[in-house]
Amino acid sequence: MFRKNQRIWLRSTVLVFAINCAWAQQIPSTQRVSSSGSTVQATQGSSLGSPLTLKQAFDAAWQRQPEAKSQLIRQSAAIARSQAANNWLPEPVVFEVSGKTDRLNKNQGSREFVAGVSIPLWLPGERAGTAALADAEMRSAVSRISAAQLRTAASVREAYWLWHRTRIEHEVASDRLRSAQQLAMDVTKRVKAGDLAKSDQYQADGAMASAEVALAEAWGSVLTASQQLRMLVGEAGYSATVPASETVIKAESVPEFSGNSSVLLDKHPALTELLDRSETAQRHAELVLSQSRANPELSLAMSRDKGQATDPYQQAITVGMRIPFGADNRNRAKAATAQAESIEARTAASMEKERLVAQLDAARQRLESVQVQETAANKRAQLAKELRGFIQKSFRLGESDLPTRLRIESEAIEAERQAARVRVDLAAAVSALRQALGLLPT
Repeated sequence: MFRKNQRIWLRSTVLVFAINCAWAQQIPSTQRVSSSGSTVQATQGSSLGSPLTLKQAFDAAWQRQPEAKSQLIRQSAAIARSQAANNWLPEPVVFEVSGKTDRLNKNQGSREFVAGVSIPLWLPGERAGTAALADAEMRSAVSRISAAQLRTAASVREAYWLWHRTRIEHEVASDRLRSAQQLAMDVTKRVKAGDLAKSDQYQADGAMASAEVALAEAWGSVLTASQQLRMLVGEAGYSATVPASETVIKAESVPEFSGNSSVLLDKHPALTELLDRSETAQRHAELVLSQSRANPELSLAMSRDKGQATDPYQQAITVGMRIPFGADNRNRAKAATAQAESIEARTAASMEKERLVAQLDAARQRLESVQVQETAANKRAQLAKELRGFIQKSFRLGESDLPTRLRIESEAIEAERQAARVRVDLAAAVSALRQALGLLPT
């Protein structure tokens, strides 16, 4: 029986060693948030790097987004439209030159040369409308980028804290296995001394096997969460697998705000994007209505001609105005479409604001709840730790039975797991509150 227990203990030790080695190569050790929610600490094996921070994860994820890659080009396009709206003319000046001769038929020396320019003119209200549309498009381009950044931040925050939760679960599972191994060793000694029966040894071995299963499941969760984070951050995600020695990752700071939630969200990027989109559509509709016809043109030409070869050249100056007829029917559909888009965007903004207010209130209440949970969970974990130490000593002295030892171990592990998860939940709640306020990771 003793040799069998030795073999079981040896296999468990090898398994733990292998898992810990793989853990060191793949995912850094679990990090904890302090009770104040300001830092996340991790004690890990020594290496050359540090785990991926939330800010680094967001920056890497944002650089992979389509909006980030087209940001500079869109800004250049908006600036170009604004500059074009400030021009004196709606279109470039057209230069025209022509000549006429009778050399191919009568050949009496008749010659005529004409050179002139055609200058397009703004329609009434068109220049002001174009400038207003260009300004609205510039604001819309900026708010579109801000909203895209916030959406990216939401995905990164969710994946990042899920990754930390799985690491917490893995660390707790590792502690559980080490505790189960120590218990099995203590039971083996007492069985050998005749203080416990073989059935107690079976219970201890079963507890160790259960801890091994839990560790394997936790490791699978870590791999899944790491892969989800890597899908967002790309190559930067591999820096999250680098173990570090006693690294400290700063969690996001708790935002300070007061007053009405509706007023606080007036500048929220998601809301600003919809309002700017509505404003752009409205400006476009107004511009289309002012463009009821094609642009008029002012023409200025100079001609030089003679009737026969013996006649001297005569010069003349021609001034003209080209005024197209109206085309309201063609612009009416464009104006109606733009107005419909403006109404839709403004209605969506109103609904979005209601959702953001509810989201902010929920995030604030969640943070307050998690803060209370953290205090209680830390107190429970401390009491369970002290009780476990007392029961371990009394069990080795033969003063406590095995069922009591197993129950206390289970309660202590659960208390540690709950306290660790609550610390991560606190950091995640702070991130959720900042997300509700429209703040990016720092």
